[in-house]
Amino acid sequence: MQLGAFSVSLAVKDLAASKAFYEALGFQAFGGAEEHNFLIMKNRETLIGLFQGMFEGTMLTFNPGWDQSASAVDPFEDVREIKARLLEQGLEVTQEQGGKAGPASFVVTDPDGNPVLIDQHR
Repeated sequence: MQLGAFSVSLAVKDLAASKAFYEALGFQAFGGAEEHNFLIMKNRETLIGLFQGMFEGTMLTFNPGWDQSASAVDPFEDVREIKARLLEQGLEVTQEQGGKAGPASFVVTDPDGNPVLIDQHR
């Protein structure tokens, strides 16, 4: 199964303070928009998403169709194919969004309660 780019998505209380902290660790803003309360920070191949007021807790995130630089990867396994395979394996899928093609997402939860977001942008 090809899950695509990997990042850790963090729920933060103060986006500016979190941005400054991760910049001190060598991360740079790579994507997102501060005016929309989220940033994607990058340090080499490591990605961290900072999200203020969007969800609670920490989430693992995979982006089918993207590499670690958010460049398109072709071919790639569509999010709906990944979801079907996980359902066949008996996993519960929640928070589904999207249609029959294009951007879509869903969440599965690991045995310890950690959410895993599969989020396709194209």
